[in-house]
Amino acid sequence: MTRTNQLDLTEGSIFSKLLQFSIPLILSSMLQLLFNAADVVVVGRFAGNNSLAAVGSTGSLINLLVNLFMGLSIGTNVIAANYYGARRSKDLQDTVHTSILVSLACGVVLTVVGVIGSKYILILMQAPYEVLTLATLYLKIYFGGITATMIYNFGSALLRAKGDTKRSLYILFGAGVMNLILNLIFVIFFKMDVAGVGWATVISQCFAAGAVLVILLRETDDFKLDLRKLSINTHILAKIVKIGLPAGFQGIMFSFSNVIIQSSVNSFGAITIAGNAAAVNLEGFVYIAMNGFSQGTLTFCSQNMGAGRIERIKKAVWVSQGCIIVIGAVLGALFLLFRNQLVGFFSDSLEVVQAGVRRFWVIMTTYYLCGMMDGMSNSIRGIGHSLTPVITSLCGACLYRIIWIFTVFQIPQFHTVYCIYVTYPISWILTFIANVIFYRHYIKKIQA
Repeated sequence: MTRTNQLDLTEGSIFSKLLQFSIPLILSSMLQLLFNAADVVVVGRFAGNNSLAAVGSTGSLINLLVNLFMGLSIGTNVIAANYYGARRSKDLQDTVHTSILVSLACGVVLTVVGVIGSKYILILMQAPYEVLTLATLYLKIYFGGITATMIYNFGSALLRAKGDTKRSLYILFGAGVMNLILNLIFVIFFKMDVAGVGWATVISQCFAAGAVLVILLRETDDFKLDLRKLSINTHILAKIVKIGLPAGFQGIMFSFSNVIIQSSVNSFGAITIAGNAAAVNLEGFVYIAMNGFSQGTLTFCSQNMGAGRIERIKKAVWVSQGCIIVIGAVLGALFLLFRNQLVGFFSDSLEVVQAGVRRFWVIMTTYYLCGMMDGMSNSIRGIGHSLTPVITSLCGACLYRIIWIFTVFQIPQFHTVYCIYVTYPISWILTFIANVIFYRHYIKKIQA
């Protein structure tokens, strides 16, 4: 294999290699989130609070429908990184072609489900009447172009498998600039409201999908995509599904619990929904900074598992955890310090800003716990045990949150937005502790 655009994580300084892998990934995710936040800022500033609430209320539903298939892209990353570390050329080639074909199938399924089912699920989520029509329109446009999103995510997962996170950064920068410009044109000049935001997202995602396909088509190593070889290798697919399906179900369970939480937030009206949406978008910047190292842990463990470097895996996991804690704590403190100004970017309504700040005080002081939980989940997944993080997430996060909403939250004196938000840090702690226990068990079993 050529060494261009590759990063061998089985050799060299662990901290240095994690930085080389994670920083471009963090920057690309930051750009993606920044431009996604531009969607919310533009619609909030130039289309009003109902439009802001309409776009903001769809995030948990989008994640619910998309996460199962996004889990398969995680399976792609793990399997491809494992074959890369083990230098299994033929298997790696089969993984590339199987993954791209799977991404197309995922996109078609999501388009059908999303376009047909969005309105009915929003009604079940208690979306207020004044935002239901706008939210439904946005979702139909979004899911109409979801195939491009699937292609990009599977393609970038393949690039990450060999340590290449830089080119995804370049792609997302181009797509983000395009998205921002189209937002301004569609919403401000053509008065397209949420439809403009939706179409801007779809067009920019098509650009990103096209770019990643061009990169794979022009590769000169075992990651090269040859359209004539597109086919499903059932053995490879089974491995991707074994790793990816549990990861997808884990995402679905988190999203399902978040849908229930969003439904509870929705019951407090459009102002609270808008403030919550603004806060969630801002929290995303802290999350992806931590998640860059979490993703680094996943690929690091996968490559070294293929190479049989278990001691290196053990060191990398705790180096990554330290990075996550520092980043989460520092960024959380900075965001709290400038909380009013940051939430104020999304709306000039004082009530909306206050609603967003209420969420900030709970989440930003504890968000590093979420990063630690995800980092340990990916450590377990990277060494080949994808079902365990699903079980720990189901018990420690999802079931706990659902039980809380249907019990404690229903008590009149606890029927507050604060009572909803506090479920997050408690669930992160419970899940992290369970993941640490299982991780240590599996490492000892591998070394036995």
